[in-house]
Amino acid sequence: MTTRDIDGRLAQGWGGDAPNGVHVNVLLARRGSPTAATIMTAFTSPSEGFTPILASVGPSQASYVTLNPPTVILNKTAAVTDFQQTLVSGAASVGISQGVLDAVARGLLEANQESVVLVSLWVDPAAENETEVKCSARAATISAIGEAVTGRTEQERQSLVDERETITHPFYNGISGPSDVE
Repeated sequence: MTTRDIDGRLAQGWGGDAPNGVHVNVLLARRGSPTAATIMTAFTSPSEGFTPILASVGPSQASYVTLNPPTVILNKTAAVTDFQQTLVSGAASVGISQGVLDAVARGLLEANQESVVLVSLWVDPAAENETEVKCSARAATISAIGEAVTGRTEQERQSLVDERETITHPFYNGISGPSDVE
């Protein structure tokens, strides 16, 4: 079991391949902290198309049990079609739950009510395979939790600094290069 202070730890993870790949952001908290209060506010403040899900698992609705640590899932984009809603509340939710339980099995998190996990979820609107989305969500979640708990290595952090002039992003189409900022 982890003895690390996880409150406020934040990371992202990607799993799978497009269009069934999944991206998550994870925020970890300890019950009673301001971070946990923020997660509870998000959970109790739904808006149209962005209803928070408390991760619960079981073979039928009547048999659901709450995942421990309690995990709140928020989708980053509105699930417009019935199938997208099924992917978010079904396949991705199961994958996220499995990823959180993977983190418990690896000793990164404790299976208790003292820790709280917030997962902000993006599922590609073109996703078409429930099983791939589930597996992608699982991989993305354990990756993000692992980074949030253990951090990046000094070499990984320094590499970002060293390569700052050439970093890019799939949603940026401009030119990478030296900045005029000194």
